[in-house]
Amino acid sequence: MKILLFVNTIQNFKNHNSLGGIEILNYELYKYLKKKHSIILSNSLSKKILTMNWDIVISSNDSRIFNQVKTKRKILWLHNKLQLEKAFRKKQLFSLLFNKIEAIFVSKYLNENTSRLYNFSKRTVIPNFLPNIFENNKFSKNKKNKKSLFVWSVQRKLGLDELINVWKKKIYPLNSNCELHIFGVNFKNNKLIKYNIFCHGKIPRQKLLKFYKKSIGMICLGYDETFCLNAIEAMKMGMPIVTLGKTALKEIIKDKINGYLIDDISDIDIPIKNLINLDSNRRLSLSKYCVKFASNYNSNIVFKDWEKLIYST
Repeated sequence: MKILLFVNTIQNFKNHNSLGGIEILNYELYKYLKKKHSIILSNSLSKKILTMNWDIVISSNDSRIFNQVKTKRKILWLHNKLQLEKAFRKKQLFSLLFNKIEAIFVSKYLNENTSRLYNFSKRTVIPNFLPNIFENNKFSKNKKNKKSLFVWSVQRKLGLDELINVWKKKIYPLNSNCELHIFGVNFKNNKLIKYNIFCHGKIPRQKLLKFYKKSIGMICLGYDETFCLNAIEAMKMGMPIVTLGKTALKEIIKDKINGYLIDDISDIDIPIKNLINLDSNRRLSLSKYCVKFASNYNSNIVFKDWEKLIYST
């Protein structure tokens, strides 16, 4: 089959450490499909692309391309919410309403929260998958650290200020041996170091993976998550997730099995204390279940869903 995979950006694909989550998924799906199909990965519409007759065009998050390409099937791979106002502002509304488009959603939550006014001919949920760098690494069974390390690794700051306030008032005063490490957001505040809060910004994924291996939990509040690849990556490294259980995270986290669900951020000190005080056997059991659950998102499993979709009519 002749397939076009259209993406927003193409840069440094050979260096996974520099890529964001969606960029890595785009590239690894492309590499898989290339084994069986004639496929082009592009972020621009060249004359060659516009004149070709495609069997399938898959566009990552952008429907505007469907007004210009010649193809038998149009598939929109949705990672993020697409409210009507946003679609109008990004000039996607016309293409969404007047093209026969199949939609791929990365979670049930995203599907359920995407307007039915969009004229999708078909709706399918195919989850995101673990990037190779995490899939091919094993978690550390013995996290021998003098300090209990927790990670915040979400690119948006939503809820971070609240978390820091709770940490300063309720967590650090009771356990000064506990650290919070913040990754992914452009956030620097050296005054927080006295509370054992460390801001790293964006770091290469290989370094992030190594840090995951020695940490005992990830805090991901989940205010606006349509999937949360970070949570799956963390669980693959044996880390349970502490979350409010909102949005797509409620599909992923099972309370006291692969993480902890809380009703309000002011209660976040409770699961953190539980994680700090776990005995080695219970900690290992929790980590093993996290790894087992994350393995459901191995690429070889998810790619089968993509193949099924591609060969469907």
